[in-house]
Amino acid sequence: MKAAVTIALLVLALPVAAQNEVRYKVRLAPVPMDIAMRSTVAGTGSAIAVLKGTSLTVTGTFDGLRSPATAARLHQGPTMGLRGMPFADLTIAKAANGMISGSVTLTPDQARAFERGRVYLQISSERAPDGNLWGWFVRQ
Repeated sequence: MKAAVTIALLVLALPVAAQNEVRYKVRLAPVPMDIAMRSTVAGTGSAIAVLKGTSLTVTGTFDGLRSPATAARLHQGPTMGLRGMPFADLTIAKAANGMISGSVTLTPDQARAFERGRVYLQISSERAPDGNLWGWFVRQ
């Protein structure tokens, strides 16, 4: 009897555990630029993020940069579309095309900001150290 109750509780808990995992996506495009940046900023990319509590995992790809990537960072802005400060580095291929990946433990405030669409991914490159590609995470 006790085993049956334990099994029933575990089965009921499985959907709750799965609900705690939320998927997001991001489409990476060139950062807002002026005419002088056209020779240094180009490319595209995309990534998927999985948020489970305060644990965030990001995987993605990028291509078409005009110089090798140097960094991939998560930034938190005051609202979607406005730049903000970086708070975490991801692993990125140091090439014009490649992969992005990483896992980050967010603070509770960062997790709330992520859920509210205030976090974006930015890729910098040798010829565009202040940002080459960026995109805001949105729920799938």
